[in-house]
Amino acid sequence: RTVIKFKATKDYLTSHFGENRAMREITPGDADLFRLMLKERGLAENTIRKHLSITKQFFTSAVRSKLLEENPFRDLKSSTQANPDRFYFISRDEAEKVLEACPDNEWRLIFALSRFGGLRCPSEHLGLRWEDVDWERNRIRVRSPKTEHHNGKSSRQVPIFPELRTYLETAFDEAAEGAVHVIQRYRDTNSNLRTQLGRIIDRAGLDQWPKIFQNLRSTRETELAEEYPLHVVIEWIGNSQAVATKHYLQVTEDHFEKATQNATQTVHDRGCLPRPQNTKTQQKSQLDNAGHTWTSVQVAEGGLEPPRRFPSSGF
Repeated sequence: RTVIKFKATKDYLTSHFGENRAMREITPGDADLFRLMLKERGLAENTIRKHLSITKQFFTSAVRSKLLEENPFRDLKSSTQANPDRFYFISRDEAEKVLEACPDNEWRLIFALSRFGGLRCPSEHLGLRWEDVDWERNRIRVRSPKTEHHNGKSSRQVPIFPELRTYLETAFDEAAEGAVHVIQRYRDTNSNLRTQLGRIIDRAGLDQWPKIFQNLRSTRETELAEEYPLHVVIEWIGNSQAVATKHYLQVTEDHFEKATQNATQTVHDRGCLPRPQNTKTQQKSQLDNAGHTWTSVQVAEGGLEPPRRFPSSGF
């Protein structure tokens, strides 16, 4: 998939600038026009930024190879932005309908690995092997091609969640003797799982949600974040806290319902501070041995400070 994305960016560049255009001739102004061209083609903002990010990599490589003095695309924004409008929380009820509409048990497992395991599809699904499933310790070793170039991120451990175990056991019982990979039937690179899942969702009588597989991961991470510390959740899901907060964790309707149903205790109800008293402060004047007049101020009952004495002169 990375190669496909890089090739798409290359095609946009050669189409816009021409295959024989020397990279050193491209200016920052040309880079701005390239961005404008992508926008005029109707590409989404994040898609444009992804192409610009890849373009930066091409030109940065040329700079490092001493083919260019500077990268003309350097100042263009290329970090993707979170788009809350494309968030969608797949409820348990919707998940059950999709599972019932799946054509076979292996498809049910594919869906369950995404919705209840939080795996990336298709890379982590297709990389999953039976030797990675530790039945005794109730965990799965998930190989992650997307993060394997980072130190210590080639794989991660994911619990066999109760919602996932049934589908995993069924697939194991149906697997052929000596089967290596957990997903067997849909390993063909021409199998477009995203398109197929869209048809399954239609068959279930539901509207297709945006970012079909990513929102399954997003939904699971949001659920887990309600029960476990965030550092544990991101270890299971395989992203960073920054990415989780920006692109995965959702504010759901349940959050609003809980907020309106549970009355928030006031500070005084929790006993952190005393309740204010309506009693008026009582003042008494008296003379000390030196003849100075002092005013004794008594703080209202239950106050934080003990009674204090101040001279009538104001000091």
